[in-house]
Amino acid sequence: MGKKKLIAETGAGQHGVALATAAALVGLECDIYMGEVDMAKERPNVVKMKILGANVIPATEGLKTLKEAVDAAFGAYMGDPINQFYAIGSVVGPHPFPMMVRDFQSVVGREAKEQFKAMTGKLPNNLVACVGGGCNAIGLFSAFLEDQNVKMFGVEPAGTDLDVVGKHAATMTLGKPGTIHGFKCYLLQDETGEPSAVNTVASGLDYPGVGPQHCYLKDIGRVEYKTANDEETIEAFMALSRDQGIIPALESSHAVAYAMKLAKTLPQTETILVNLSGRGDKDVDYVVEHFGAKYGIAIKELAMPKWDGKVSSAA
Repeated sequence: MGKKKLIAETGAGQHGVALATAAALVGLECDIYMGEVDMAKERPNVVKMKILGANVIPATEGLKTLKEAVDAAFGAYMGDPINQFYAIGSVVGPHPFPMMVRDFQSVVGREAKEQFKAMTGKLPNNLVACVGGGCNAIGLFSAFLEDQNVKMFGVEPAGTDLDVVGKHAATMTLGKPGTIHGFKCYLLQDETGEPSAVNTVASGLDYPGVGPQHCYLKDIGRVEYKTANDEETIEAFMALSRDQGIIPALESSHAVAYAMKLAKTLPQTETILVNLSGRGDKDVDYVVEHFGAKYGIAIKELAMPKWDGKVSSAA
């Protein structure tokens, strides 16, 4: 295609790390736009991107989170669409971006379907995935859309207060039709119709809109969209870590939180497939700093002795 540079936005940094890896493999420049607030929250992924050779460019306008990162990335792309390729990170933006990302993410659903059937001999009764922009969820759901006996649940952030604008990111639950970043979707809006402020413990879900395919699936009733608040999300993060030895991303922890609630309502013969869209290693510093005391992980307990730079010789 003759492109010289890959660009993308990232919230939690997962997509940024993936693209930086690809750029390193094929020898292209890589610019990753990331909200300044998210850079502080997701420092481990910022470090990974820089190690991989990417330029991590802070978005410093507005709330300095995912929406602003998308703003900055689209602005940069429009400045030079000839030499740059915008590898957008979610099922948002103008056509054909939502379609492209859905198709790329569909490998998640196809492999999950095959593996679940191989393990259990049947399809899952329920699917649960987190939804911000919605890429991981549409990737999972796409393989099961024709399987009418499989129920699907998308879980979005209730943040700290569903009743207060700017304290959540529950787009499908409380949004109204609107336009953002060149596409129409359910959108959280202020009194003037502009995208409203949003807030969630998970940087990758911090977006006031949602992919158009999800809006369609809601309108036809094929997928139910639920919420999990910050407290439930952190509880799920710790529960999965301590029960299964799997540290999930805070984004994925929204899905885990709802799956835990859903499981209590189902007969024991029913199954739930939960999509873990990311690893929680990027979130451990943030979780310990803000919630560690509740779970007996005090910062002072993590203080490590400093190395003096000397290497002792063997006896």
